[in-house]
Amino acid sequence: MAHPRISSKLPPDIDPTKAPIAFGRRALPKLKEELQDPDLLTRQRALMSLCDMVHDPENAYQAISLGFLDDLKKLLLDDDQTVRQKTTEVLYIMATHNVGRYSFIKHKVIPALAQLLNDPVDICRWNMHYGLKLMSELSTGAVEIVESSLIPSLVLKLRTENEEIQKLLLETLAGCLRVEAFEALATGAVGILKEMLNHISVEIRSKAAEALMAISVPLEGKNMVFQEGVFPDLVCLLNDDDAEVRGNAAGALMNAAITTQGKYAAINAAAIETLLPLIDDEKSKVRLYSIKALTMLAEAPEGRKTLLCHVEEFQKRMKDPSEAVRRAASIAVEVITWKP
Repeated sequence: MAHPRISSKLPPDIDPTKAPIAFGRRALPKLKEELQDPDLLTRQRALMSLCDMVHDPENAYQAISLGFLDDLKKLLLDDDQTVRQKTTEVLYIMATHNVGRYSFIKHKVIPALAQLLNDPVDICRWNMHYGLKLMSELSTGAVEIVESSLIPSLVLKLRTENEEIQKLLLETLAGCLRVEAFEALATGAVGILKEMLNHISVEIRSKAAEALMAISVPLEGKNMVFQEGVFPDLVCLLNDDDAEVRGNAAGALMNAAITTQGKYAAINAAAIETLLPLIDDEKSKVRLYSIKALTMLAEAPEGRKTLLCHVEEFQKRMKDPSEAVRRAASIAVEVITWKP
């Protein structure tokens, strides 16, 4: 005969680490109340549930409309590391949505996030830097980071942070340096990036070269790359096994070799001989930047003299599958064969 029994176990769809979600439109307002609760466990569970909900852009939009960002900014300074961790996680998830990124700017979330630059917990800093990286991918977000005067701090953090966070820092800086490079130059960014070109991590070498490509766009950046003697390091990276590293190194040479002193520094570092095989590289980005870098070097008489023997190789690239490469090869041929 069967006997009715009450189980002590929770139903399989109940997670004790998360706050129960209220029904319908009441769900987010209820979580908002719980985020302000003085009870630590209540705040933690509310943040756990909110992390799941804001993956949906509609929920993220509603949360922002209800004023969640102001509550989250306050929780960034909570004494409990779990609260800070989940708060930064909620924020970077929001930053994956357009509505989140634009709201970050409107509500000044970036300066609030930056308060965690020296947080003792690695995951809190990683979440914070991931949010900044996502913001730097948007031009207005990069401008906001620059205008928040964060660039000097981010540059200096490259020396002290762990490898995983260094990758995020380099990506953030690459986006911001395209907007404004002078603060980074004044903080010694070129010297720090030069050191990172020799890093054991492929990703860090690649991202450091990408940041150098961005910082060498203004004249001051080109001059600093020359003064710091970065050209031999960039030429060395052209032989890297990773295509992304080769492409970014060629791109950095392309920008830095625009000045006369840059052209001769690259030529003296054997850039022409190292770049020439790359115009047939399997990756179009590498071919494009290599051809453009060689075009810069062909503007020097010594460079043009060397490259005149290789015009046919550039002419073959005029039939490249990539339109950008074809156009670059055509310009290269014109520059190399130019006669005064």
